Amino acid sequence: MGIAFNEFLEMYGEGKLLAFGGAGIGLLFGFFAQRSKFCLRSAVIDFWHGHFKDKLSIWLLAFSAALIGTQALVLWGGLDTNGARQIASRGSLSGAMVGGLLFGIGMILTRGCASRLLILSANGNLRALLSGLIFAVAAQSSLSGALMPARIAISELSTIEGGPGRDLLALMGTGHMTGLALGFLCLFLAVYFGSRSATKPVGLWIGGIGTGLSVAMAWGFTQWVAHNSFEPIQIQGLTFSGPSAEWLMRVLQSPAPKIGFEFGLLPGVFVGSFVGALVGKEFKLEGFKDGYSMRRYIAGAILMGFGAMLAGGCAIGAGVTGGAIFALTSWVSLVGMWLGAGITDRLLDTPATHKHP
Repeated sequence: MGIAFNEFLEMYGEGKLLAFGGAGIGLLFGFFAQRSKFCLRSAVIDFWHGHFKDKLSIWLLAFSAALIGTQALVLWGGLDTNGARQIASRGSLSGAMVGGLLFGIGMILTRGCASRLLILSANGNLRALLSGLIFAVAAQSSLSGALMPARIAISELSTIEGGPGRDLLALMGTGHMTGLALGFLCLFLAVYFGSRSATKPVGLWIGGIGTGLSVAMAWGFTQWVAHNSFEPIQIQGLTFSGPSAEWLMRVLQSPAPKIGFEFGLLPGVFVGSFVGALVGKEFKLEGFKDGYSMRRYIAGAILMGFGAMLAGGCAIGAGVTGGAIFALTSWVSLVGMWLGAGITDRLLDTPATHKHP
């Protein structure tokens, strides 16, 4: 494998290798997430309404698989979480909580998180496609545009230095065996909630596990490239806010950003979801039904884009990817998302509106 890696590097370079890996892992994530109907919004709604069954089970299966796979990689020696941006760099507790709350609100308004919008776009949902484009614009604006001053002001309210202070396991005085045990605890809860369903959709559960393992694969793959490369490579996991903003700038500016893992990720997820829709015969063009729906989706996409950049990632990037390495700010963001989504659902939606976009 080392010889093949060196030959590929000589021919194409680290950037293209990372892009190929991002596309492959993204394809798996897109397919499994589409087939399992993986959706944080659906899980949050069921949780706050006391419906501890399939939708919550699928999210927990994905989350537990990400935790178990990632922590197993660390214990095996295939991943050093100290090099991850979510732990190594300076973070913001205020940004994590406020960003998580705003993202959760936006997720309810758009009826799907950032990854879910991309997956639904590949299934022919034009509402999700428009919302995803607006999400990317808001994310880029928050990163280096008109919304940047507001992002910085909120982020600077409460900051935390990188290192052990951002590592939740280190703060608890425990190690990665504890992280692995917590992953199995989440898996137990997922199986228990899933067993309460009358239909017991095993195929959906397999898809949920595959979705979570894709997160661990991203950590492992980028760590492998970083370990074998002569150039400094930042290890990273799955996220959709940064790549969405990056792809927007590829369209709008020249020269385009450097090719890397994120370059292949979004196309890979799109293709994987499209294949999943074809397999399940679920591809269908859908649009807006009225003006109110359009206003709701636009407002939600803006809140998600701004919130994701504040929180340091989307429901996958901060909530699952960052959560899998036990980054403190990621867990704070995840709590914010669950709270923001739950409160918004209670205030705006009725049971009749609880459906997929």
